[in-house]
Amino acid sequence: MRWAKDFALTFKNLLKMSRSRSVSPSPRNVKRQKVDHLTKEDFKNGIFLAPMVRSGALPTRLFSLKHGATLVWGPEMVDKAMLHAKREVDPVTGVISYNGVSRAIFTTHPIEKPHLIFQLGSADPELAVQAAKVVQQDIAGIDLNCGCPKPFSTHAGMGAALLTNPDLLCSILVALRAAMPPEITVTAKIRLLPSQEDTLKLVERIVNTGISALTVHCRTRNMREKDRATIERLREIVDFVEKMGKGIAVIENGDCQGWEDAKRVRRITGASSVMIARGAESNPTCFSETPLVDVEQTLMPAYFRLSQYFGHVWSLTKFCVAQFKGQRVNVTKAESTALRAKLAQAKGFEDMKDIAGEWTGEEELRLIAEAIQKNPPRERRMLPSAFLTDEAEVPTTTATTTPPNTQNPEPPTSKAPLLPNDFDRPGLPPSEAPTPTPGGGVTMTATSA
Repeated sequence: MRWAKDFALTFKNLLKMSRSRSVSPSPRNVKRQKVDHLTKEDFKNGIFLAPMVRSGALPTRLFSLKHGATLVWGPEMVDKAMLHAKREVDPVTGVISYNGVSRAIFTTHPIEKPHLIFQLGSADPELAVQAAKVVQQDIAGIDLNCGCPKPFSTHAGMGAALLTNPDLLCSILVALRAAMPPEITVTAKIRLLPSQEDTLKLVERIVNTGISALTVHCRTRNMREKDRATIERLREIVDFVEKMGKGIAVIENGDCQGWEDAKRVRRITGASSVMIARGAESNPTCFSETPLVDVEQTLMPAYFRLSQYFGHVWSLTKFCVAQFKGQRVNVTKAESTALRAKLAQAKGFEDMKDIAGEWTGEEELRLIAEAIQKNPPRERRMLPSAFLTDEAEVPTTTATTTPPNTQNPEPPTSKAPLLPNDFDRPGLPPSEAPTPTPGGGVTMTATSA
């Protein structure tokens, strides 16, 4: 195969040219072309794919990059699982697999490396560092999951359980930053705490660990997807972090559906960037100003082709494709229903061969590489001038507590611990310089400028 034979050269050229073009050229972008790794600036004015179990699969990440995502987060990987994984490279497709005993635990591809953030689940600084070192050659950054509320993550003190153990949370971040080379960024993703004051205390400590960016999922641990994200609470957090003077980006996550909707979210929250989960799960092209319509024809076939070429697990491919939906223009409701019924009955790629068509996955990979080369993801920016045009959309007062009917939909248990009495005691790491003090000079009710 010509693509397989020329892949190394193609990818080398891709990396060389990936910063040579920009949607919105500016002096800052020209300056950043000299940097071959992520910096704090890469987390600003971007639109990112959120880490999602199952839905954040390799094909989804690549289609997201093709259609405009600035950076992509992989699904959470538990530290212990990665320690025993065996790294293997497919000589034909270029896919890199970290394999467990019976299956691939994590897969990636060199095309996404400059834009890939590996999300780590850990409750142990030493294990976190060991796991990060296993994958560091194939990623651009490490993100510590401090917000997943699912039992598989929290049962061992990982994910959202870290929110009530700030000493451990911060010690993991400090250890990662100390162990990782400078070109590997370290970031964290948290959820809101029920109290705004406690949230600010936690944020202050996390920012002082040396991270490059902080993502805030604007729901509390016990809130679910059906509960509206309280994005209004984020503006005060953004202002608080800005006053700390460390140049840290605050990334909003929660209830953003795509590129245009990201403008609304940034106007309301003041966030540096926006991260999209469910919107991208439904349509990985939502990062584009013009996302694909008629996904049954424009996205599903290509997704099948690429997944089959990669040797992707059929059950996971089927799950991801089943989530796709979007505006229908030429596809009728009856046609969409029939396709989805066929997918529900399908046992493998062969059953969807008539939908996938004649093109090959090799061709899909080439098109993705060309799109990334033509429109480098890291140079794709949503500058403030693109959305700060309607000040009326910025609220004058921000809610600082979680709605009463969503704060505790399930009784707190050992898997959903309450805040400890000594939450605000000094701990790792000490502040390097005077920083804002929650409850002191920062008001607990934010007012827009």
